Amino acid sequence: MNAKPPGWFQRYLLPGLAFKAVVIGGGYATGRELAEFFLPSGPRGGVMGMLLAMLIWSAVCAATFALAHAARAYDYRSFFRLLLGPAWPAFEVAYMVFMVLLLAVFGAAAGNVANAMFGWPLLAGTLGLMLAVGVTTAFGSQSVERLFKWASVLLYAVYAVFLVLALSSFGGQVVERFGTVQDTKGWAMAGITYASYNVIGAVVILPVARHFLRRRDAVVAGVIAGPLAMLPALLFFVCMAAWYPTIGNEALPSDFMLRKLDMPVFHLLFQAMIFVALLESGVGVVHALNERVAVAWEARRGVVMPHAARFALAAVLLTGSIFVADYFGLVALIANGYRALAWTLLALFVLPLFTVGLRTLHRVGPHPRMTQEDASP
Repeated sequence: MNAKPPGWFQRYLLPGLAFKAVVIGGGYATGRELAEFFLPSGPRGGVMGMLLAMLIWSAVCAATFALAHAARAYDYRSFFRLLLGPAWPAFEVAYMVFMVLLLAVFGAAAGNVANAMFGWPLLAGTLGLMLAVGVTTAFGSQSVERLFKWASVLLYAVYAVFLVLALSSFGGQVVERFGTVQDTKGWAMAGITYASYNVIGAVVILPVARHFLRRRDAVVAGVIAGPLAMLPALLFFVCMAAWYPTIGNEALPSDFMLRKLDMPVFHLLFQAMIFVALLESGVGVVHALNERVAVAWEARRGVVMPHAARFALAAVLLTGSIFVADYFGLVALIANGYRALAWTLLALFVLPLFTVGLRTLHRVGPHPRMTQEDASP
């Protein structure tokens, strides 16, 4: 019996929701990344930088999804063997550093959230997040995609309520900050840098590319991915502007604004949403590694990678990241690690994608017949 073909949700919306799940991370969800990259350019400059980052995300996602569909490359190893040829291990090294850095950021943010909500030690929140990530990724793609779907419903709903509450409480301050003359210097570089290290999300979620039926699906899903990922951040940044520039010094800008709202029940709901956002981001990053290993596992052993092996792999990666998070802390990780990663990904991913990748797409035409094996040189 033939399997039911993917529906419009899986082909058009799921990739964007999965991309959002990866990029929202510890800094975006808490507002720390937005304060670090966009507040220095002021409220108006920050919005311009975010819109530029959104356009870059859409372009990179569309090209990445189209190439993955053409090559049937549904894990990052297959994808980069096509894109970089013999140099593909360079990306794997960068991706390992990226995973540890991101998981450390997620862990540090989870620790800060648990500490702000319940007064728990920072390590308690970190351990809770890592355990949840390990369990979710152990059950494979269906479990992961289910999380992306329902976590997104919670996230968009909570951000919408937050926008209404924030603007009704201090909307006048938001209008005042946007209306003042300000130096927007650096907005373009902020947008490029922020977009550059986050574009890795397009590669992390390659397993969802198996749902595309034609190249048009891949391109449309990629174009939609940018707005889906940036909309919550844009709404949140507009609210943050009410407390510009002092909010830039807060480790958890979200907690700062929630205290200003003085609504304890919603405060708890928002912090719970942040934890769920951290969970789906961590799951996306670890699942990409699991899928890469699963392809090699099945090729060598002729059997599907078991759930226990997936959990064990996740546990090793997560344990190392816990110590990085505990040692450096959230603000230092975001301020120092992300910018270096951005330039690395530009060199190893974005530039090859828009040269070698687009040339490959043109060569295979709109109706590719390539197999995943064909993607391996």
